Amino acid sequence: MLALWLAIALSGCSRLRPKPPAQYVYVTAKQTFLRDRVAAVSNRTGAVENGDKLEVLERGRRFIRVKTAKGEQGWIDEKAVATQEIFDQFEALKKQHQNDPAVASGVVRDDVYMHVSPGRATERLFRLAEGEKLKLLRRATLPKPLPPGQRPPKPPAPEQAAATKPASGEAKQAQVASAEPAPPVMEDWWLVRDSKGDTGWLYSRMMDVDVPDAITRYSEGQRIVGAYVLTTVNDPEAPQDDKNVPVYVTVLSPFKAGLPYDFDQVRVFTWNVKKHRYETGYRERNIEGYLPVEIKMAADPYGKSPVSMAEAPMFSYRVLSADSPVVVPDPVNGAVVPGKTNLKTYRLEGNLLRRVLEPGTTAPIDAHPEPVAKKKKSEPKTKRR
Repeated sequence: MLALWLAIALSGCSRLRPKPPAQYVYVTAKQTFLRDRVAAVSNRTGAVENGDKLEVLERGRRFIRVKTAKGEQGWIDEKAVATQEIFDQFEALKKQHQNDPAVASGVVRDDVYMHVSPGRATERLFRLAEGEKLKLLRRATLPKPLPPGQRPPKPPAPEQAAATKPASGEAKQAQVASAEPAPPVMEDWWLVRDSKGDTGWLYSRMMDVDVPDAITRYSEGQRIVGAYVLTTVNDPEAPQDDKNVPVYVTVLSPFKAGLPYDFDQVRVFTWNVKKHRYETGYRERNIEGYLPVEIKMAADPYGKSPVSMAEAPMFSYRVLSADSPVVVPDPVNGAVVPGKTNLKTYRLEGNLLRRVLEPGTTAPIDAHPEPVAKKKKSEPKTKRR
């Protein structure tokens, strides 16, 4: 009798003991299946897609038995899921930047993953499909990782550098240049927000800036970083279907990663109603510009004439000041933070652009970037007649 009461008491205590909290994982694969057992031959018990939340029921050596929101149960490879900790990091990133304004729009070039921080080796979760529309928030630039087993080149020893004496000034410059280690190859990453609101870092070469085809043809070998509609012009005889033709402000940069600025050129495309085509209404080169570009309708704050006091399209952007220290990307997170900058504001009056400056003041001096080395193109062979 005593043994019976003891068994009942012990069973009651086990019922009162709290259950361990449920554990969850999240699918990282584009699509995969759950299986009824871990074996070479098994049956499919369910299908899951990227981002699906799965409850962990049992852990094996390389596989996890999970349950979907529909109640389907089965085994899945642990390499095809991310932990709750990784998911929480993405949620924190999303919450931290949910109010950040977009500096440009982009389109995914191919299926690609978003990372929780810049870098190829960082954790990833959400997979974006080709053609997905993105909002670009900020850029980071980091050294490209070296292939496995390869070490960065070391500069020559002082004894070796002093062993050979140059015969001329040009030879001396060449020797000094060869003695200096080559700068690391850089790659750019963008913090993006997709159509679902998920936020993460994306390798820049896996996406394109969303630019209209009517503007792309005028890029002249430069990369269009952003294109913004300043205003529209009605042209009943325009060749396109929409007769309200947009006027664009574009910012461009060389096709090179790791630049300490976002763009080095600004170009405004106005619409010629008589010739029904785009023309360059404004152009500025050789600057170190930084996103975002602000577009608004406003009056000239310093204007006194009726034209300047009326609201008109205006755009503003910032460039590095001549007395600012040299900008160096952060070696840890890759952030490009400029020092002192000059604000440039322009106002469109008809088809003419005018800089907005306080009367009696002179424009501050801007910094100028070092020229980017261009690849030499082989000259086309000419046929002899």
